Amino acid sequence: MLAAAGIAAIVVLPQDVGDSVRLDVPLAVDAPPVTATATPSAPAAQAVTPAASAGQLPASTPSRVRIPALGVTSRIMQLGLERDGSMEVPPGAYPVGWYDGGPTPGQLGPAVLAGHVDWDGEPGAFYGLRELRRGDTVVVDRADGTVVTFRVDRVEEHPKDDFPTDEVYGDIDHAGLRLITCGGTFDEDTGDYQDNVIVFASLAAVA
Repeated sequence: MLAAAGIAAIVVLPQDVGDSVRLDVPLAVDAPPVTATATPSAPAAQAVTPAASAGQLPASTPSRVRIPALGVTSRIMQLGLERDGSMEVPPGAYPVGWYDGGPTPGQLGPAVLAGHVDWDGEPGAFYGLRELRRGDTVVVDRADGTVVTFRVDRVEEHPKDDFPTDEVYGDIDHAGLRLITCGGTFDEDTGDYQDNVIVFASLAAVA
C-alpha cells in the first residue's frame, strides 16, 4: 500500500538543538509520501471483525504502547510532516510517536512508531530497543478499544545513510509494526547517532 507509488521521498528530520539536547529519533529516515488511508476511528466499543481473523483490522488511532520485556509504557502521539517535508518528532523522551501517513497498528501494512533513545541525558522511551529479541511482544492500545499484540520478528541496526526504506515502509501481506530509534556511535560534532535501530514485528493477537 505505502510503496505502491514507487521509491519513497527522503525526509530529513530536524537537527539537534543545543549541545545538551539529543534529538534521537531517526534524523535521516526515508519516509513515504502521505497516502490515502482509512480515517482512524473515534473511541468506541467495537467487536473484532472478520478482518481481524485474517490478520488485519480497520483503522483506529493508537493511544498507548507497552513493551513488557523492557518495562516500557508510553502514550502515543501522532506525527505528521512539517512544511519542509520533514517528519515531526516527539517533543521529549516521551511519548512515542506514530507516523500518521501510514497504517494504524493492526491495519494491513507496516505501522511505524518512532521514539527517542535518550533526551537531554535521560533515557528515552525506546532506550532499550536494541535489546529486544525474536518472540518478545509489543502491545498497542487503540482508540476503538481493541488491544493488538505484535511479536518481534527481528531487530536490525543500519547506518542512517543506508536506511532500508522498502523493508520499513513497503507493501506486506499482513499487519506489521516497525519501531524506530537511533543507535550506534554518538557523534559529538554533529550531535547525532550514526545508526538507526529498527524492530520488525507482526500481529500476533487481538483482544
